[in-house]
Amino acid sequence: MINTNLKFWRRELALTQAQMADKLGIKRSLVGAYEEGRAEPRLATLVNMARLFGISLDQLVTTDFSKKKNAKAAAGMRQAQPVLAGADGPDDGDDQPEPPAGGKLRILALTVDKDQNENIEWVPQKAAAGYLNGYADPEYLEVLPKFRLPMLPQSGTYRAFEISGDSMLPIASGTVIVGRYVDDWTSIKDGTPCIVVSSKDGIVFKRVYNKLRQNAMFALHSDNQQYSPYDVSVDEVVEIWEAKSYISSTFPIADLSLERVASLVLDLQKQVAMLRKV
Repeated sequence: MINTNLKFWRRELALTQAQMADKLGIKRSLVGAYEEGRAEPRLATLVNMARLFGISLDQLVTTDFSKKKNAKAAAGMRQAQPVLAGADGPDDGDDQPEPPAGGKLRILALTVDKDQNENIEWVPQKAAAGYLNGYADPEYLEVLPKFRLPMLPQSGTYRAFEISGDSMLPIASGTVIVGRYVDDWTSIKDGTPCIVVSSKDGIVFKRVYNKLRQNAMFALHSDNQQYSPYDVSVDEVVEIWEAKSYISSTFPIADLSLERVASLVLDLQKQVAMLRKV
């Protein structure tokens, strides 16, 4: 069970193989070898794995957590642990408090295909309300539509959300935004377009401005200037998915505002002036 469980828990924690290797104090190539069953970890490494995953050594080597019922139990184990995701690395002697990262452990449930490749679950508008209750339940995710996009980088977990409204024009209502799961919220750069899942507003697509260090808040901005920005408390945020791609049957509307027309006319005038000089 070691190779299967290592892969399961690495994805549960939303870690790359390099990040997992860093937490375990081993080489990245060893993580790949363990997951593929080409090598077996030493006892000390197994102990470190069990501690990192929050399970017993016996569970690590005997329980197949990739099975639905065990994956659901695993989510409960992670929820019960009083630590923040990303704050369980080795003690480096720095006693400075960690910056706010969400106030609670974030649980990531996912589904895989028959070849153990992660699916992209699609959350349509009609399932948006239910997602707030089922986002950490593998059985709920199992009934959602699924697909794969081969052009996306393999290092990451992705989910697709159908958005509504015109706050992010020219991205039209009904567009499906494909986002990469963000585990470390402190790493979000200002202006990053994200799907933000919160207990207050549900699922929204906004540009995120990081105010965690100042007041444990995110500022959410719309591309449509008719919508005013607003703040959301980190304690209300459930998940954040950085937008990486979108799928739409509606092509973006060209920007024909007065400012845009004036800019085009100015460009044409410059080109005409350059031609006259030739």
